[in-house]
This record gives sequence, C-alpha cells and structure tokens, in this order.
Amino acid sequence: MDFQTTLFEAPPSGVPGLVDALSTTERHHLGAGAWVDVRRSWLPQADDVLSTLVEQVPWRAERRQMYDRLVDVPRLLHTYMIGEELPHPVLTEAREALSEHYLPELGEPFRTAGCCYYRDGRDSVAWHGDTIGRGSTQDTMVAIVSVGDPRRLHLRPRGGGDARVFETGHGDLLVMGGSCQRTWEHAVPKVAHAGPRLSVQFRPFNVF
Repeated sequence: MDFQTTLFEAPPSGVPGLVDALSTTERHHLGAGAWVDVRRSWLPQADDVLSTLVEQVPWRAERRQMYDRLVDVPRLLHTYMIGEELPHPVLTEAREALSEHYLPELGEPFRTAGCCYYRDGRDSVAWHGDTIGRGSTQDTMVAIVSVGDPRRLHLRPRGGGDARVFETGHGDLLVMGGSCQRTWEHAVPKVAHAGPRLSVQFRPFNVF
C-alpha cells in the first residue's frame, strides 16, 4: 500500500474526547439552507484505521450500465448496515460522538456506515447527491471520515453555479448537512497521482 503514514497522529481519545474536538468544527454555509462542516485531523489512530479497513472490509467491485455496455465502477464499496459491527472500534466511537454532537440539529443518530476505497488517482465518483430515501425530501446529514492520501471533494449547486472544493486528508471529518443533498451535488474526480484513500460515510436511517 503506497501511503506515507503520519508521524504526529492524534492519540486515542474515546467518545468524550471526540465530542469535545467537534466544538472546533468550522462551518461553511453554501446557500439555500445547505452547509458543510470541516474538522481537520479529527479521527484518532488514523493509520491503524486505514490498514484495518484495507485488510478487513469485504470490499466488492460493482458494475453499472453505461449506454450499451457494462463498465466497472471506479472504486470498491461496502456498507455496514444497522446493527452490524464496524471493523475498527475507533469508527464505532466516531459514530457515537457524531450522533451525540449533531443530535440537536439532526434529531436522530447516525446508523449506517458506507465505505469507499479509492485505490489510486484513477478511482473516483461522479457528480451525485445522496437523494435516495429521505434525503430527497428532507434536510439530513452525511458525515464523512477520510483516511489515506488527500483527495478533493467538489460541490456544485444543482442547476448550475459556482463550485466549492474541500480537500479531505488523513483523519479529516467533513459533514454535509441541511439541504445539501437536495440542493447541491458532489464528486471526487480522478487525479493524475494519488495513493490509497478510504472514506466512511455515516448516515441516519433511510438516507442513501
């Protein structure tokens, strides 16, 4: 795995420490009720989480219809559904901390964890919004924890307008909230050179 681990990784902090660290999250208002929260270097033991995800998640490759042929989806995927044990205890602590911190706004806990494995710069995800389920009609949140090489998350308003770019690095947290899933789209484009990057997207019930 071609990835340079950090020499200054945050020590284990537990749920209370993770909740306290969220007090320094920076909120970016996008307009139309949409916002993005960013907290750099939030996840402890990011190096260990990265290696555990690569080795233990039952990754699957998907194919999709593109015009008259099937093509490979350019990343590997797996989703931990409600009640399934996450592959690293720090991820369980992260989900609990996010649920506690965002409960006043979200009104419910985060329940599922979708995992994406971008193996190199050729892996990507096209423009989309998580609008299957309640996200198509209600304000909600998707909390993304990233480990591995930095990649850029691009956001653009549905229907056109200026795009915003957020770089997500090793151990960073990015939360899309408010109307973001309905009024904005997001993508992770291909890049010329990048090492492995994994993201874990925590979602409430029936948000996909």
